[in-house]
Amino acid sequence: MDQTFEKRKKVIYDFIRDDHYVPMKIKEIAILLQIPGEQREELRQVLDALVEEGKISLSKRGKYSCETVQRFSGSFQANARGFGFVTPSDGGEDVFISEENINGAFQGDEVEYIIVKSRGGQRKEGKIVRIVSHTVTRVVGLYEKSKNFGFVRPDNQRYLKDIYIPAGKEMGAMNGHKVLAELTSYGGEHAKPEGKVVEIIGHINDPGTDILSIVMDFGIETEFPEKVLNQAVRVGKDVSPVDCQGRMDLREWQMVTIDGEDAKDLDDAVSLTREGDNYRLGVHIADVANYVQERSALDREALKRGTSVYLADRVIPMLPHKLSNGICSLNAGEDRLALSCIMTVSPSGDVVDHVIAETVIRVDKRMSYTGVAKMLDGDEKELQENEPFVPMIKMMKELSGIVRARRGRRGSINFDFPETKVILDENGRAVDIRPYDRNDATKIIEDFMLLANETVAEEYFWREVPFLYRTHEQPDEEKIRQLGTFINNFGYHIHTRNEVRPKEIQQLLGKVEGTPEEPLISRLTLRAMKRARYSTDNAGHFGLAAKYYTHFTSPIRRYPDLQIHRIIKEDLRGRLTEERMEHYRKILPETAAQCSSRERTADEAEREVVRLKKAEYMQNHIGEEYEGVISGVTKWGVYVELPNTVEGLVHVADMRDDHYEFLEQSYELCGRHTGRTYKLGQTVTVRVTDADRLQRTVNFEIVS
Repeated sequence: MDQTFEKRKKVIYDFIRDDHYVPMKIKEIAILLQIPGEQREELRQVLDALVEEGKISLSKRGKYSCETVQRFSGSFQANARGFGFVTPSDGGEDVFISEENINGAFQGDEVEYIIVKSRGGQRKEGKIVRIVSHTVTRVVGLYEKSKNFGFVRPDNQRYLKDIYIPAGKEMGAMNGHKVLAELTSYGGEHAKPEGKVVEIIGHINDPGTDILSIVMDFGIETEFPEKVLNQAVRVGKDVSPVDCQGRMDLREWQMVTIDGEDAKDLDDAVSLTREGDNYRLGVHIADVANYVQERSALDREALKRGTSVYLADRVIPMLPHKLSNGICSLNAGEDRLALSCIMTVSPSGDVVDHVIAETVIRVDKRMSYTGVAKMLDGDEKELQENEPFVPMIKMMKELSGIVRARRGRRGSINFDFPETKVILDENGRAVDIRPYDRNDATKIIEDFMLLANETVAEEYFWREVPFLYRTHEQPDEEKIRQLGTFINNFGYHIHTRNEVRPKEIQQLLGKVEGTPEEPLISRLTLRAMKRARYSTDNAGHFGLAAKYYTHFTSPIRRYPDLQIHRIIKEDLRGRLTEERMEHYRKILPETAAQCSSRERTADEAEREVVRLKKAEYMQNHIGEEYEGVISGVTKWGVYVELPNTVEGLVHVADMRDDHYEFLEQSYELCGRHTGRTYKLGQTVTVRVTDADRLQRTVNFEIVS
């Protein structure tokens, strides 16, 4: 550190700390201390350093004082419109950062900030005062070549500036190439970030380049290390008689798998019989822990990935295909090792008894959601082809209805938003977009898996052993208050004092069902909820109104499930000693945090791929007209959702028949001269005017 600079800092700091000092601007300090004009910049640097260290503060009027302001830390999230938010390290509410207060921060930076505004009931506003560290080191984007240099236009709109690529650092990239650029400088307020191209992903028009770009942007690994692949080959052997020793033999039980037609990793099978008035429901899960040993190369890679990622044109698995589609997949007619939760369920839907055991099973038939739904609808062909299984399938529907009704009675919340199914051609281009079909068969499997997850969670909570739970905490009080204020405009009410109960949320969603305002109120209600996460503490699951909940049923594609299988197996074998429990107490908090983080990344990547493919699909339909429903109203325009789940913006600038004003209380756009209004839930006819794959946006104009 420069000794002269440190001496100057001390002099200035002592001057500002003096009892007779009053807050003043830099010019006033310079005059008072007789600092000549040519040294004014040095004075500014000294003052900036003292502000950064938190020793002095700078007011909005540009005056320096000794009143130190409390500093907070967090992660900066930029917005494409120039402003951003800081997510506090302590997990509180996001803090709004205006464009002028970003102070050169880059997307994902760990920062220190101060609060500059905090009005009652409104979002806090802050100012970034120090960048602690940069977390983003690589950026994916479109390379554009200029005469003597190039630049990368980031795909992620949160990166607010293009990346400057000096001559000779482009690695042979040409116009139209999607590239991976490594940052060498993060720039500043008036300077672009700088970097070098380290990988050419492919040309923007090459099949699969668009999705691969998103995958790489999120840092998702697509290839397995050779060591991991080799280990998968070694452990992926057929089930032998030795493997079956000590296990409950269920190979004579009638059981089926029910999955999507294109599923290859079948990790759950179900069986169902009657025992008097009760039902005996078996949920049989692939015993992945038998093949993936703790701390092995397979295990370390699985933890690093955390989850499989399901995209429109590919699945990026948590485990190599040799395992996920091979020995760990519950293929019909083949002996498989499983971990089974066998529950005795009463006619009212209560689990009155259960057994959790290591088992060996043999699935009788692979079924699909579509086929089972047809059977339940009375399709003759399906009924004939599956005659031996018809009684069990009909009983499954009966039990599913019972356990679903029981969940509903205790207040379980059902956010039934239509998921999007993207249909691609052989070149990976979107040829159809439609809502994903949720039928009776998908509900049956969902209900049975939820029941097994609850049963296992309750069992191991009361055993008081270290465990991983799937928790969904109470919503934030402030967000519920804001929701309550908003829905009052529509004549609805929700209890906002003390703790809100799941049943109240459930009743609200029941009341708005079928109304024009349903989409908006459902979405705002969902946003008021906290995100579910993995935790070592059993805090319950608010959305399911469940006291105990875990993820037990998908160890092929989720690491938490694999982790708790290990704990369960050690317990069943009497090996869960105090030493082993202490081991789990040490590793599980980090495992929970890693899995929660990787799940968020996978969700975001999946969402971005769907947005991209929706824009791509609509590019082929520019000029066409569709009937849609207004799903959102803002001051910059209205969002319209089409029956195929595509949502586009009608910008207020394109509503040329009048000057429209946003009425915040009623969420309407109202024409100043005509009085014409556009409201939530209103049906309108729109024309597609633009669709941008790079921006992942769709624009409409209103026809009628």
